[in-house]
Formats: sequence, C-alpha cells, structure tokens
Amino acid sequence: MLVYTAHNTSRFQYIVQLLSERWQLVFDVTDDAEVFKQSKDTKLQYSSERISSEGFFIQSTGLLQQHDIRKQRITCFEWEGVKAFYQADDDFGFDLFSSVFFLITRYEEYLEYEPDEYGRYAHWNSLAWKEGFLHQPVIDIWLTKFEEKLKAEFSSFTIPHSTFTFLPTYDIDIAWSYKHKGLLKTIGAALKHPSTIAKRLRVLSGKENDPYDSYAWLEQLHEQYALQPIYFFLLAKRQSEYDKNTSPSKSALQQLIRTTVAKATIALHPSTQSTVNTTLLKQEKELLQWISRKKIAATRNHYIQFHLPHSYQALIVNGFTDEYSMGYGTVNGFRASTSRSFLWYDLEKEETTALRVHPFAYMEANSFYELHQTPEEALAEMKQLCAEVQKVNGTFITIFHNHFLGTEPMFKGWKEMYEVFVEELQGTK
Repeated sequence: MLVYTAHNTSRFQYIVQLLSERWQLVFDVTDDAEVFKQSKDTKLQYSSERISSEGFFIQSTGLLQQHDIRKQRITCFEWEGVKAFYQADDDFGFDLFSSVFFLITRYEEYLEYEPDEYGRYAHWNSLAWKEGFLHQPVIDIWLTKFEEKLKAEFSSFTIPHSTFTFLPTYDIDIAWSYKHKGLLKTIGAALKHPSTIAKRLRVLSGKENDPYDSYAWLEQLHEQYALQPIYFFLLAKRQSEYDKNTSPSKSALQQLIRTTVAKATIALHPSTQSTVNTTLLKQEKELLQWISRKKIAATRNHYIQFHLPHSYQALIVNGFTDEYSMGYGTVNGFRASTSRSFLWYDLEKEETTALRVHPFAYMEANSFYELHQTPEEALAEMKQLCAEVQKVNGTFITIFHNHFLGTEPMFKGWKEMYEVFVEELQGTK
C-alpha cells in the first residue's frame, strides 16, 4: 500500500510501523504528491486536505506533525457504536492515526495529573475513564473497522486473519503465608495473631498445605488446558512497606523458581524500591538470572508502580525487552486502549523503542481490594472484558496472585472462580 503524507515525522512512522506489524503489510511512504497521483497501487492519503480523488483519505488534525508535548483539546463523540475523537471531514470520520497515537503512547501521562495514594498515574485522570470507554480496546475496534472500510474500497486489499489468545500471568509477591519466614518472624507473627497458632503449627509440621501454596494446582490447570503462563517473582533483598516477599536467600524460594522455570516462563517483578533505584533494578534482575540460570528479559512492576517515560527508559537501559505493567492497579480495563502488544514510543525522546509493551486487562486484586467484588461479580467482569478482546481477536492477559488461589479463608471462592473462567474459555476453543 502506498501512503502519502507531507510530514513524514517519527510519530507518523510509528503509526505506519504499528499498522505494518498488525496487518503484516508493507507500506511505502511518499511525500511526493505527483508520485502518489500517478501510482496504480492501493493508496492511502494522510494530509490536512485531499490531494487526489483516488485513495482512501484520512484528514490530519496535527498531532503527528507536532514535536512537543502539550495539552490537547479533545472532544469525544459517538462513532459507529464506539467513542472517537479528533473528528475530521474525511473517508473515516476522524483522525484515526492521531487518535491511536494519543492513546497508545499514553500521551496524557506525560502531562500534569493527580496521582493516586501510591503516587501512580490514577485512572480517573484518563480520557478513557472520563468518557466511559476504559472497558473497551477502542484502538482494536477502530482498526478492525478501518480494515473493513479498506476492504470495501479496494477489492485487492487483504490481510492475514488474527486469532484470539489468552495469556494467564501470576505475580508471586509472597510465596508462602507461614513457611520459610525464619524463627523470629514466625514467633512474632504467632504472638501478633494468636488465633493462627494452631494452623501455623500444622503447616510448619507438614500436616497441612501452606494457605498461599497454589503452585501444584496451577501446574495441573495449565497442563489440562494447554496454557503457557508467565510467573513474575518479587525478589527484594530488603522488605519495605510494600515489598514483603520471602527472602530470595531462602533455598525454598530458589527451588520454587527453578521448579517453575522448568515448566513455564518466568520474569522479574521489580520491587517498589527498585522503581526509583536503577541499581536495585539491575541487582534484582541479575539475582533472578542467577537463581533460575536463565536470561530474564520480561518484567512487571510490583503494585503496577511505574512512571512514563523514566520507568520504561530504565528498563531499556537494563536490557529488558518485554514489559507487562500496562494496566491500572485500581480498576480493570484497557489503559492503553488496546489488547495487543506494541512497541513503546518514547515521547520525551520522540523515538520508537525496542521495548514491547504487553497490556493486561484484568487483575483480581483490583476486584477484591479496590472494587470489593464477590468472586461471582469479579467473574462477570472478567468475562465481559474477555468478550471485548475476543471480538477483535486480541490477547487477553490476566493477573492473579498465588495467595488468591490457595486455601486462605479470606480468598474463599476465588480459586473456584478462576477455574470456572479457564474451563469455560478453553472449552469454547
């Protein structure tokens, strides 16, 4: 496909690259209007005004021509059953490319915003939340409709069919509730919570399974339904207010990691301390590599604690290639308005990077701690989000924690809820 633009900026090139990757299609870009007019190829023109009666026309509203970060004037409207913005007088109805760029780069996270209690970008600042489309991967919906319009316009236009995928992921924040704590911590915890002493003794004597130990059950679930999960391990050397993991010096945790890596993919769950300390980030990565004897290239920050662009820049410096934090730690939905992975665009440096972002849509901790949902209510929300991804043949990434899927009474019903979801989803294939 031949694409015309008068301004072949790095932002425009990023959008073309994104389309090329998704559609597995080669785009030739030209800024020569005469070359475009004379061409007999399938054509797309992206400009402020139509330069030819031939070719699909998308009107540029200017965002991709800018070279700075500024507050945008955005007015949303209903378009073919979904929200859209940057309305335009063209063959599509709005500036698709600028809209995709604004959402997928998380442009609004570079502007001033009100942080949440953990200092994170809060969901209530986002356009998707304010306009009521956080529950939809609108970029995927728009591009599906764009594909349909191009097929209607050009009979020769074809792209490979994509398929829906489900990717279960797990954050191992605290590997065990009672076991492998050390004598002093065990005694201290027992004195602080005397009602747990009997159960604690049964677990420590091997008569009962640790409440947070769901690893064998998960392994069986994955094998039964042919799933390929990713486990993210928290390895803070020093505990803090939010980093309360089992010490990585414990042989039991090291053995758990080695057992897991033999049957699944593992990745780093950087501590909240390392999100502001790149030296710690490097140390935690090297530690996981030493324990697992595997190269570690993927990450998801603990507490979904990250700030653009600096957190992602630090990951790149430390050799990470895949990032799984793109979602909110408060509500479920599509933070980047897409269910598919994408290369991160660094707005500060105005360049496409090699860091691939894998957005998640659902985390059970949001349902439990923030939304106070029952397992049944959480299941309904998870199914609804999954259905949105299935419509666009995207990737549905979920986050669960081992302690939700064990036998801890506080989380009664969540293990069964998750099993029902997996059984129904995989059973439909």
